[in-house]
Amino acid sequence: MKSWFSWASMLLFLSACSGSKPLATVVELDLQRYAGVWYEIERLPNSFEKGLSCVQASYALNPDGSIVVENHGYGPKGWKKVKGSAVQKEFEKPGEIKVTFYWPFYGDYFILELDKEYQYALVGSPSRKYLWILARQPEMPEERIMALKQKAQSLGFDTSTMERISHQCPDEEEKEIN
Repeated sequence: MKSWFSWASMLLFLSACSGSKPLATVVELDLQRYAGVWYEIERLPNSFEKGLSCVQASYALNPDGSIVVENHGYGPKGWKKVKGSAVQKEFEKPGEIKVTFYWPFYGDYFILELDKEYQYALVGSPSRKYLWILARQPEMPEERIMALKQKAQSLGFDTSTMERISHQCPDEEEKEIN
């Protein structure tokens, strides 16, 4: 059975090859502070997360500076999880990260905005096909969501189809990950 992220890396890789105007990313990023759990608040629809709620991403640092990525979400067939890795693309551009769930395919994970307290983030791809609003908590004030969507629009993303992600999830004790 293919993982719900099975084509994610391929799609992100191909999107990186598009001719879109370059995206400005955050100029400072402390990977130690960025590590931990992030809740998906809203996203542009994509095939690898279709029908998923309760989506979370966890990031942990390896001693070599690479990042362990673990995403999970709840869908029609229960809990799904995928593990991957990430590295900063260029140290001159700390907000540009390369992520892979299926080596050798990498996709761009660009941090477009990051709260000074590392409580929310706007993440997208250079193609403008992928966009996520992430937060440390499963809910976010509506004003902040709207401000992040407005920023995304100013960067060329079509936010009209963004999906709000429910975090009304089955109990952790019931979590069986496929």
